[in-house]
Amino acid sequence: MLQSLLAIQAYRHGEAVSQDQYPWLYYLTSAEERIVNVERIRSLEQLKNANPVLDYVERSLRILDAKPLSYWMKDTLEQVLAWSETAKGGTIKDRILWQSEGIHIFVHNSGSAQLYERSLNEGEPSGSAAIVASLIEAHGLIGQQIRGEIPQSEGSVLLEIVNKGHLTAVELEQMLLQLNHCVIGAVAPELWDAVSDEVAERIHELLIERTPRLEQMEERLRRMRTVSIKRGEAFNDLYAKLDQAHGLQELLAPLNEKTFWYAEPAMQDFSLEHFLKAIAIVGRHEGLGDVRHISFERLMNVMYYDYRGEKKINVYKQRIIEKYMNELTWNAIRAGQLTQSNPHLKHKLNQNEELLDTLFVEFEFSAAAEKLIAFCVEAEKSPLYERAVLLLYDLFELRRDKYDRFHNEEVYLADMNQTADYKKIILDYVVGDRVIDIGPGGGVLLDLIEERLPDKKAIGIDISTNVVEALNRKKQLGGHRWEVMQGDALNLKDYVEPGSIDSVIFSSIIHELYSYVPYNGSKFNYDTIAAALRSAYDVLSEGGRIIIRDGIMTDPPELTRRLRFLQPDAVPRLERYSKDFAGRKIVFEKLGDNEVRMPVNDAMEFLYTYTWGEEAYVHEVQEQFGYFTPNGYHDFIRLTLGSSARIVTSSHYLQAGYTEALADKVELYGEDGARVPLPDSTCFIVIEKRTGKE
Repeated sequence: MLQSLLAIQAYRHGEAVSQDQYPWLYYLTSAEERIVNVERIRSLEQLKNANPVLDYVERSLRILDAKPLSYWMKDTLEQVLAWSETAKGGTIKDRILWQSEGIHIFVHNSGSAQLYERSLNEGEPSGSAAIVASLIEAHGLIGQQIRGEIPQSEGSVLLEIVNKGHLTAVELEQMLLQLNHCVIGAVAPELWDAVSDEVAERIHELLIERTPRLEQMEERLRRMRTVSIKRGEAFNDLYAKLDQAHGLQELLAPLNEKTFWYAEPAMQDFSLEHFLKAIAIVGRHEGLGDVRHISFERLMNVMYYDYRGEKKINVYKQRIIEKYMNELTWNAIRAGQLTQSNPHLKHKLNQNEELLDTLFVEFEFSAAAEKLIAFCVEAEKSPLYERAVLLLYDLFELRRDKYDRFHNEEVYLADMNQTADYKKIILDYVVGDRVIDIGPGGGVLLDLIEERLPDKKAIGIDISTNVVEALNRKKQLGGHRWEVMQGDALNLKDYVEPGSIDSVIFSSIIHELYSYVPYNGSKFNYDTIAAALRSAYDVLSEGGRIIIRDGIMTDPPELTRRLRFLQPDAVPRLERYSKDFAGRKIVFEKLGDNEVRMPVNDAMEFLYTYTWGEEAYVHEVQEQFGYFTPNGYHDFIRLTLGSSARIVTSSHYLQAGYTEALADKVELYGEDGARVPLPDSTCFIVIEKRTGKE
């Protein structure tokens, strides 16, 4: 067994580490900070009592130990692997001292090589020590090129080994193949299997053919988006559109010879445009000429936290940064006008006096914002959550709607996709060739149209950037034919030609427009519904249809129900709901500890929210699901669209699932004391445009 592995084994059995005998192990085991790529861990909590850097070094050494290599090659590579992560170690005091001495602790391969050289106590390394130092400096170079993090010019450190006569090109080629197997295979064996051929090709090109591939910034950026592309990002198409609109090739050209550290894990959850804006901001930095390294490490470290035991993107910070980046235009970036007036967030490009060749990319939140975000994280565990999130919405003017559901957004979209059975009936009423789905959510209706009506051109339109991006990823992964665009349902003629659409579908979306969209200065405004209907009607062809599936109120509105709750928390939650609900005043009369009397429509609004559970409360309490009775809806349609609008069909029903979901929570009684079922929750209305003679 390698001596280094024996030393690690002894340490794990409780033996003290001798700094004089194994300085590399002393540095790794004395680390007081956990410096890791967050892509490689499942939980931040595990870092508290673990040393992932030491674990990684041990895995790399075990791969080496199993190799049938010459003594000299194995001994050389053992030293390289043992020292290659040391710049991530040391106590905080050590790291401060190293930094003051010019040790590059933020570019870990360089810093580790410097620490190795310092341990030799003999000045400039020579012979085998020079080979070890150079290989530590470049131990991850090939993998980092594959990830797009470093340019080809960084391969010069390897060529120097050959040029100085320390090794022949063939000898170094063999050594690098073995080294890369150890450093990449220690990350994950399957990762090595996936990239081993490309590793071999790049090493051969660099050392033997001396014709390394010259990759432009676009290709490097594509490699830095590998995770996003696997999730469905259409990089080529999106990049081409942004390049054509904003001249990315010219804007990003100054960055082509720079190295990027941790850019992918820091920003892989952001859209391509947000990622490129962050890169472009760096490209406008005044002191860029002296910069060799661009580090996103500090940003990466603040963008993740544990949610229910697993590492998750800090979506509170993500949403805020997204809004900030949306407001920073490409023209402003090009002009170098990068100062925004937001008092709670700004981007920062920092350089340390000791490390002027490195630029750190950060987003700095105000103290108040940091406290509020921390409050939201802590409040996830308590009933304070919805109030914390509402404060965050208000501070940053974030949209308050279903698509800012934070961590249960994926669950919500999955639930929407499970409503396919209820949406299939919509297909029977679709006419013509071109169909718009307003607010497509998880894309279930777009999928149904594509599958069952293959001759139709389906278009999803949503105002939410997050939903559009998610659907574009889904389209890319699934090879779907439908289209999706970002747009405003109240102004459809800005996106499609009037008279060019045959069917417009509002599936459980009008109540959201009514609840969230301020029209003429106010939400919960019938004028919003009127604007949505007129917007759809304007783009319809002759004979085209508006198809509505949405909430409904019960006739007569004055009907009351007695609710007997079966859970002890129900009445307090009703009391809280009546205070928080903004749609209208919720009225109820307490008849006992667990019983109330209230108007049937007020009761149903509460029960819809009660059904979703505590985590969804902050969003559901903002929505009014029922806004018209059936007769009221008919009258409103005729008043809004006029005599040319014909109601082809109209029905209402109780959506399946509510009865089961509420069975152990509440019982409903009429005024005569008899048990009654839940009233209808949902309406289905089809409106046809008839402008000519019947």
